[in-house]
Parts: sequence; structure tokens; C-alpha cells
Amino acid sequence: MTLETLAKDIAKSAEVEASAMVKVANEEATAILAEANAKADTIRSEASARTEREASQIAREVVASARQANQKEILVARRKVLDETFQSASDELGNPKLSGRASLLKSLMAKADNIGGNDYTIRPVELDRKSLSEIAGKRSIGEPIAGLGGFVLESPDGSVSYDMRFDTLLESSWSETLAEINSILFD
Repeated sequence: MTLETLAKDIAKSAEVEASAMVKVANEEATAILAEANAKADTIRSEASARTEREASQIAREVVASARQANQKEILVARRKVLDETFQSASDELGNPKLSGRASLLKSLMAKADNIGGNDYTIRPVELDRKSLSEIAGKRSIGEPIAGLGGFVLESPDGSVSYDMRFDTLLESSWSETLAEINSILFD
């Protein structure tokens, strides 16, 4: 065997071996690329699913927040209507030309007759002083008090008083019937 043949055999053997190595390397590269693509697909899929979940969660939160804001606005609007209704009733009761004012005062004076004797003092709201003076009977008329109308019935020593002012009666009635008022206004 000559050197030239030996060199050709070694070159051929190296070529076959190199070709096999390149083939294995290509197969490994293809497998690595396939694995990388599979991982990338998995990562994209997981990221997409996570993004969808997060978007869905954000959408639920936005809807819940919007509902809460709407409910708050409704409550504020209802409160405004209730306040305006109360103010309207107050304005009506404070009107000197209120229809039935005299009969209301007479009714309150009849209650006062059942509560205290003639020694009790009537402290009127200035608006009703004249009318109350006419129906007070033997009771004295004291200093005026603030209010929409009506009076305070006060014991001789000032230790006991009964508030029969329109505004106090309105507030009491309003508190007792607020559920019914809500139902009438908003249902």
C-alpha cells in the first residue's frame, strides 16, 4: 500500500466520518430546532391563555367597578330627591298660607290639653303666635321659638317641655315613613 492510497483511504474515511458527523449534527440541530419551536409554541400558548385570563379578569373588574359607580350615582340621585322632597315639605309647612294650618294648630292644642294643665306656657313659633293666642285658653304665651310653625308646651318650672313644632313633627314622621317614601318615589 502506498502512501498515496493510505492518504486516500484516510481522507475517504475522514470524509465518511465527517459526513456522518454532519448528518448527526443536522439531525440534532433539527431536533433542537423542533424542541425550541415546541417550547416557543407552548410559551406562546401559555402567554396567550394568561393574557386572556387577565383580560377577562380586568373586564370583570371594570364591569363591577362601573356597576358600583352606577349604584353610587343612583344612591346620590335618590338622596338628592329625598332631600328635595323633605325641603319641599318643610317649605310647605313653613308657608303662612298653608291650607289647614289653623286646624293643624287646633289639633296640636287639643293634644296639649291632654298633656299639661293650664299652668303650662305656650312658646309659639312667631308665625303662629296670633293664632295660638286665640286658642291657648288660660295658658300664657311665652317667648317665641324658631321653627316652621307650631309651639313648645313648657311646664311652669321649665323642667319639662313638649315639642309640637311642625319641623319636629315632620322630622319624626319622615323618619317613621322613610321606607314608604322611598317606595313611593323609586319603585
